[in-house]
Amino acid sequence: MRTALVAAACVAASVATAAAQELGGTYRASGKSFEGQTYSGTAEIVITSDNTCKISWKIGRETWRGICMRSGSVFAATYRFGNLSGLLIYDIKDDGSLEGTWTIADKSGVGTETLKPMR
Repeated sequence: MRTALVAAACVAASVATAAAQELGGTYRASGKSFEGQTYSGTAEIVITSDNTCKISWKIGRETWRGICMRSGSVFAATYRFGNLSGLLIYDIKDDGSLEGTWTIADKSGVGTETLKPMR
């Protein structure tokens, strides 16, 4: 019985790790700012451990960088650009896309963003 429990725990851990690894890669990014302006570009997610990653967005000539993590069907990221810092919270969709909202520290408003895998 104990062997079966250990085996089940190992399988569960490997499934969680595999799920996190599946998020790594390049995405098409599109969104809408607080003011309703649309934007597009790319995002890259690089897995750095079983539960953490680095993320960067290239929007026009600007590059935004941050850290990220997955918790079940939720993917969260923080970012910095110059003196700005913010937070994104995405839902992971069945097709591998990420849909979410974002904000900037000390600002009123929420933007939206979708990341679609470029596979």
